[in-house]
Amino acid sequence: MTEGAARGRIIGVNLSDFQARIAATYGERDAARGIPSTVAWIAEEVGELAQAVRKGTREQQLHEFGDVVAWVASLANQLDIDLTEAIDRYARGCPRCAGIPCVCP
Repeated sequence: MTEGAARGRIIGVNLSDFQARIAATYGERDAARGIPSTVAWIAEEVGELAQAVRKGTREQQLHEFGDVVAWVASLANQLDIDLTEAIDRYARGCPRCAGIPCVCP
């Protein structure tokens, strides 16, 4: 991971590194909170994302996308799911027709 000089942002982080960073940063606290509460947080964040998409600015949308992805990573960590493995079925195109773009009816 490379630190962005301007705002201290992480540039070019991959999904596995991000998931590991979430585990290192929040793993203990998230595990104590538990899976049902984490699912509730995801639902709340998806609602906030929906509102940002409908009425928000690009900055608000970026913020809410980040929150949703972070909470999904937290839940995956609690369930011992590798997100890279989870998304693999989409890596080569549509999982049903293998098309890019999808040509499913």
